[in-house]
Amino acid sequence: MGRKNLADLPEGTESPLNSAVSSRDRSAVQMATDAVKHKQCRLAFQPVLQAQPPHGIAFYEAFLRVLDETGRVIPARYFMPQVENTPIGRELDCIALEKGLRALSRNPEIRLSINMSARSVGYARWTRVLNRFLKRDATIGERLILEISESSAMQVPELVVDFMDRLQDRGIAFALDDFGASNFSFRHFREFFFDVAKIDGQFVRGISANPDNQALVRALIAVAREFEILVTAESVENPQDAEFLTSNGVDCLQGFLFGSPSVNPPWASEKPAKTGS
Repeated sequence: MGRKNLADLPEGTESPLNSAVSSRDRSAVQMATDAVKHKQCRLAFQPVLQAQPPHGIAFYEAFLRVLDETGRVIPARYFMPQVENTPIGRELDCIALEKGLRALSRNPEIRLSINMSARSVGYARWTRVLNRFLKRDATIGERLILEISESSAMQVPELVVDFMDRLQDRGIAFALDDFGASNFSFRHFREFFFDVAKIDGQFVRGISANPDNQALVRALIAVAREFEILVTAESVENPQDAEFLTSNGVDCLQGFLFGSPSVNPPWASEKPAKTGS
């Protein structure tokens, strides 16, 4: 008996593959919705190190995590693609911002980058959260980096440019995430004025043994240097890759070689224990 062709399914019948994908997407959306409803969200923090000695921590990146019904921590990559253009995506942006700003408020010695999307530009609740914390302590802006991916920035470039211009006046820095991964035009660097460019991990992993990625990363570094943008390499996983990146002018390194994202940041354990009266 021959193999059944999926194209021969009766009209209106969903293929097993499409059905599985749809089910997965619905599950991801429901999980994120439940996490927002029940406030089951946390941040995980990953250090970003200076490439040159003494290799101090330049800042931490905050990653949003949600907890499922069993309390298991779920990374954003498992649900964010399905919700990023929905109201739940905006709510998750607000939660990440509020938790990140609270960490900055409580720990004046750290600098933190927080991911956001162009979907939150002009979103009233997101703006209220930011303004509330800056009103309490204006210096928080000087320790805040907002990360926007290439693809997100290009959805509404004019709005993002205006948004960045207003917030940079308050001391906030901006990082271009996933640098090199999409069709971000180099001419936009003049318009956006990013402070940091984070080279996408797909070009960094194994770079010490990949001549094609070496050439591409050198070109990305050269473009960033032309616009006086700090360069960070993501997904650095071995010393050989770190050495290549450092020798070619990368300013900061981020990846499992230096630490994985943790919901228990180092500054939490450094806080003195409270004693009873």
